[in-house]
Amino acid sequence: MDKLNALRRAAENFGCEVLENESMAKHTSFKIGGPADLFITAGSGQALGVLLDFCRNNEIQYTVLGNGSNVLVSDDGIRGAVIVPGGELAEIRGLGEGKIKCGAGAKLISVCRFALESELSGLEFAYGIPGSVGGAVFMNAGAYGGEIKDVIVSAAFIDKDGKAVTLPAEELDLSYRHSIFSTNGGIITEAVFSLQKAEKAGIKAKMDELMGRRRDKQPLEYPSAGSVFKRPEGAFAGTLIEQCGLKGYNIGGAMVSQKHAGFIVNAGGATANDVLRLVEHIQKTVFEQTGYSLECEIRKIGG
Repeated sequence: MDKLNALRRAAENFGCEVLENESMAKHTSFKIGGPADLFITAGSGQALGVLLDFCRNNEIQYTVLGNGSNVLVSDDGIRGAVIVPGGELAEIRGLGEGKIKCGAGAKLISVCRFALESELSGLEFAYGIPGSVGGAVFMNAGAYGGEIKDVIVSAAFIDKDGKAVTLPAEELDLSYRHSIFSTNGGIITEAVFSLQKAEKAGIKAKMDELMGRRRDKQPLEYPSAGSVFKRPEGAFAGTLIEQCGLKGYNIGGAMVSQKHAGFIVNAGGATANDVLRLVEHIQKTVFEQTGYSLECEIRKIGG
């Protein structure tokens, strides 16, 4: 506890907001999760670097979280510190020549709106993805035929030794729901995207069309963590789950969406354990009935 108190003081000295025993259900799209010992909003790259160094040097567990949209936090919560990029690390600005620099904490939907106002096309696919820039780069987020790898120029991050590093897109190992950050321990701080000039009306029409398709096909009326499973080769996870008669199947408050079987929703009072048990049941049922193994793409945190 002395180490956590020292971390709290260090964070406050850098002007960071610090909350103690903060319910993670408030900070995840699933609306699930127990308390974090410390929940810290880092307002600058310098503050983030200092906090990461402090945690590493004092053997304090830490979790860097974006918008909490692709995670399942344990019912027991998260020990140590949860660090969220905010302030300067959530800023968006144009660089000219179609390029936009975005802090890791910037919400994707805000970046898409910035691109629209700047009459820049290429990020329409991301409109409605409920994550942050950092999370989107980390998992090479994509939808409707587009992916982050299609538009990213470079990403800056703090490596596991505390050094600031910038890598071009071709060195980020971007593939389906994967990047170099899955294995290198780097903490993303910003990304640069390259877009194309286009008429604002056309960009808005495409964004509205894709948002309409999301509302029609996805259970946006319920808390969820988005698509639960990676797409298996040669099939679609949602289709396989529906074929197995699992639409509407529930364990506790966790339910397979009636609208899109690829989603598990919090239908009311769901726990992380409910979700995990439902994931296991889906995987077992789909494998037994179809032979396909479904890989969960939601990150499990805490416990």
